[in-house]
Amino acid sequence: MQTNITPLVASRTRWKILALLTLISIITYVDRVNISVAARQMMPALGLTQLQMGYVFSAFVLGYALFQIPGGWLGDRWGARRILAAAVVWWSLFTACTAVAATLPTAAIFGVLGSLILVRFLIGVGEAAALPNFNRTVADWFPPKERGVGMGVSIGGIGIGASMTPPIVAWIMVNYGWQAAFYVSALAGIVIALLWSWYARDRPEEHHGVNDVELEYIRGEQIGQLSGFPPKEPVPWSAFLRTPSIWWLVLSYTGLGYVAYVYLSWFYLYLVNERGFDVLRGAFYAMGPFLAMAVFCPLGGVVTDQLTASLGLNRGRSFVGLAGMLLSGTSILAGTQSGEPRLAILLLSLGAGFLYFTVGAFWASTIDFSPRHAGTLSGIMNTGANIGGTISPTLTPWLAEQFGWNASLGFAALVAALGGMLWLWIKPGDGLQK
Repeated sequence: MQTNITPLVASRTRWKILALLTLISIITYVDRVNISVAARQMMPALGLTQLQMGYVFSAFVLGYALFQIPGGWLGDRWGARRILAAAVVWWSLFTACTAVAATLPTAAIFGVLGSLILVRFLIGVGEAAALPNFNRTVADWFPPKERGVGMGVSIGGIGIGASMTPPIVAWIMVNYGWQAAFYVSALAGIVIALLWSWYARDRPEEHHGVNDVELEYIRGEQIGQLSGFPPKEPVPWSAFLRTPSIWWLVLSYTGLGYVAYVYLSWFYLYLVNERGFDVLRGAFYAMGPFLAMAVFCPLGGVVTDQLTASLGLNRGRSFVGLAGMLLSGTSILAGTQSGEPRLAILLLSLGAGFLYFTVGAFWASTIDFSPRHAGTLSGIMNTGANIGGTISPTLTPWLAEQFGWNASLGFAALVAALGGMLWLWIKPGDGLQK
């Protein structure tokens, strides 16, 4: 008598975890970009100039940059589930405070501008924990051959959130006032934080939805590499410092951060003030770069994983990083030279897409270097991005005032190209220098 035994099929819980990370990524960038659209009404309402608004943009990025490493370290030590949940609630509450910054007690002490700067700084502090803990989660939940796509898909939520924000915030602003946009964003963040806390777990071994087949697929060669580490193993700071590839990785990502924050802070106002679009039409066209990010970011993650499988770790990561950033710089430069506004928007949008095509390679490389400390190391890398991002919102309008928008965006194109060239020296497959 023959018995047919149906083989056990792997559960797919890791993809549900990835979907939740993408939701958090979306709300992260809704809360980051909403102010760049609301600024159109905020500036006259609060009596702020463009330069002062640049200070407000930079305050967020400063808080975001300073707390990248602590945010990643906390995730490595205490787990991404609780750290991410707490972080989303934190920045959601301060997002709501943005609407009333002029009436908070801090306004009496620091003035309206100072109060708004402080609130945005504190939002940055909370959001700093997001991406390093995405990396911590991908390191724990995905096998090495899916690291690029894991980070590409989750960070691709940036493009979705940032693309949907301009038209939604513009519509809310026109119909209900700019303050309402911040209240809606804050409420959405708290709901997503509760959903994450309810479903997520720090490791697949702890999740009731993960069966043995999926666990074996996830762990595979990670057994003894990730789950076997002592939970409180010291961070190998000296090994990080001795590894030249990490320095080049951080410097390259600093360039990416500079260019990214040109889009996040000034692209909408560039379309309205320089290209002559009205508020709602400008908000519609401002979706372009972020839609490109949403498409190209996961695509880059897939490509880097496939190239890594066929060409090896160093070449698979480096090809995507180098090609993506060079194409980004080329597209931005071409966009600045176009006299036809819609063609310029298309080219500039492609510049953003190619920039984010490299993201999976960047973040997966930090896991490749040190799986156990992926949160901390990615926090170091993202600190670099946000040092660039702290400079960008203020330097961009200054360059535009002094030399014109073509020169300002041309400088961003140069930064992207130089960041791409640094991938010639980034070798995650060689590991840390002991």
